[in-house]
Amino acid sequence: MVDRDVVLLGVELLKRLEDPEISLADVMDRLETITAEPQLQRSIIEEAEQAGVLTVDRDTATVQTHSHEFVGFASDVITKEGSFTCRNCGRSLSTGYFIHLKPDEIGPFGSTCIRKVTGRE
Repeated sequence: MVDRDVVLLGVELLKRLEDPEISLADVMDRLETITAEPQLQRSIIEEAEQAGVLTVDRDTATVQTHSHEFVGFASDVITKEGSFTCRNCGRSLSTGYFIHLKPDEIGPFGSTCIRKVTGRE
């Protein structure tokens, strides 16, 4: 059974990949911020392919992106103060950065990890 909300959230994240070509390994790293379950990760990639968001070249392990919707730091990243653990690296945070996507948000991330997840670093 696939968690439909997780799949939709993953597709929304993949819609916002900035690079026109990215390694499949980098895509998987970003999907791990949403789920560590391989079946859900496969479902997210399959759904994104069917929706025309990306194309996976399994021979070269690269992904071609087809969307031009990028994460805007002013409009899509929410900052919250509190006690958090970075979803990417596991560090303790006093300021968490969350990416607002449909149907939910993902995070928290630290200042360095938010740039990695959004492809800005």
